[in-house]
Amino acid sequence: MLDRKEKELLLEVAEGAIARALRGEKPEPPSLDGLPGSLTSPGASFVTLTQQGRLRGCIGSLEARRPLVHDVHHNALAAAFHDPRFPPLAPEEWPQTEVEVSVLSPLKPLPYTDLDDLINKLSPQMGIVLEHPQGRATYLPQVWQQLPDPKRFLFSLAQKAGLSPAVYADPATRVYYYTVEKFTRHDLE
Repeated sequence: MLDRKEKELLLEVAEGAIARALRGEKPEPPSLDGLPGSLTSPGASFVTLTQQGRLRGCIGSLEARRPLVHDVHHNALAAAFHDPRFPPLAPEEWPQTEVEVSVLSPLKPLPYTDLDDLINKLSPQMGIVLEHPQGRATYLPQVWQQLPDPKRFLFSLAQKAGLSPAVYADPATRVYYYTVEKFTRHDLE
């Protein structure tokens, strides 16, 4: 669990990177000097941008491959400027944009026997990764708010991966789950 100061620091890193890029400055990753180990250890994160509750960008990492603070920095810039679903964030949009950071737990396998068994093992606290040789996709736990029905959640995830819902019956399919610690500025007020 991150403490309040660590969460504030990660939000500052994400917001600062985007703000600097919008001003035309080169957003360098923060120095690791003096940071707590929880932020310098490898970590996986997603950065989600919303405007009036609508998604405006979301990019992240599923595996911890770099220091958490650098992962947040990288994903903030990617969510703002490289999410293929949206045009790059424009400076005039920035004041209406809320930044949410999600820090992921390590992925754990979610073995199942059939679709009904998988549905029974799901909970809204889980982020889900669908992995198949022909596609891979994830939904953060926050997506349960838009897709509360487990079957629709899974079918939509398959579609996001470019796969048919029949993929869950394929023995080559792997499903993993994770949890997140998510926070915005409003959460820390």
